[in-house]
Amino acid sequence: MLMTIIYLVGGLVLLVAGAEVLVRGAAKLAGIFGISPLVIGLTVVAFGTSFPEMAVSVQSAYAGKGDIAIGNVIGSNIFNILFILGLSAMIIPLVVSRQLIRLDVPVMIAASVLVVALGFDGQLGRLDGAILFGLVIIYTTYLVISSRKEQSAANDEFADEFGLNEKPGQYAWLVNLAFIGVGLGLLLLGSDFLVTGAVDLARAFGLSELVIGLTVIAAGTSMPEVATSVMAAIKGERDIAVGNVVGSNIFNLLSVLGLASLVSPIPLAISESALAFDFPVMIAVALACLPIFFSGYVINRWEGLLFFAYYIAYTAYVVLFATGAPVVDQFAHAMTWYVLPLTAITLLVVGVRAIRT
Repeated sequence: MLMTIIYLVGGLVLLVAGAEVLVRGAAKLAGIFGISPLVIGLTVVAFGTSFPEMAVSVQSAYAGKGDIAIGNVIGSNIFNILFILGLSAMIIPLVVSRQLIRLDVPVMIAASVLVVALGFDGQLGRLDGAILFGLVIIYTTYLVISSRKEQSAANDEFADEFGLNEKPGQYAWLVNLAFIGVGLGLLLLGSDFLVTGAVDLARAFGLSELVIGLTVIAAGTSMPEVATSVMAAIKGERDIAVGNVVGSNIFNLLSVLGLASLVSPIPLAISESALAFDFPVMIAVALACLPIFFSGYVINRWEGLLFFAYYIAYTAYVVLFATGAPVVDQFAHAMTWYVLPLTAITLLVVGVRAIRT
């Protein structure tokens, strides 16, 4: 058990450190080339902070542990929206860019539905992975090209944060590439430790690898997103805070699952419980973003609290169901027949008011 804890803690530390180095190097490199603020949050920062998910899921898929690979992505996407956006919005209301409403949130929803459609036969094969990975290349290329057209609208906040007000040195790009390489190395080593510890933990407590992937690993690999979005919210860099979450979710679905499906020696098997419960929750969470984001283009504190409370409820249900707790049926009944309908009505009212306004 001691070695399991060492693996878990050591893996998480290496993942966070690697993501920090990677994001710093990649963000400065992107800033040198004049990429716009929201796009930096949606791509460089989001993709950088999602590399722990990439490393863990690809490593797990290659080792034949498909449940961890898939559970990590589903759990991370749910965690990103409910926990990270919820916590960030409780600290300070988050302003939402109109581009997120018009393009990026619909892309996130469409990607969620596509993954479920491709996995409806109970697996994600190499062809499915190629489709997903191809789409993330198209999406990222579009964002970068559109951003380059608006190069004059560079983000001063972002420049202040990453020290880009001064003219970069001649070899700045080379130094930042080295940071990226070091960050990737730390992430790969950390992912190996984390997967080893998580599998041992699952066996010790009799939990399935899917549950561990949905909870422990999903939260652990999302720590870079937590740190980035919360710090961005505190400093008022709210484009990065929200863009980081939406971009990370898109990256997880298209790039992480796509690459994991491509490298896996066998198709990634999707359990019936994931198709019946976890995937629908992921889609519902993505859909909930539209009315909340659209209500004055601000995520208010009470909406952040709603997101945060739902993450606690979701995690509680997953753990209660996995351990066979006797109260799980009553808990599910209360959520299904009372809490969820009331929330749906609230979101509908918020959306209608926003449209009228």
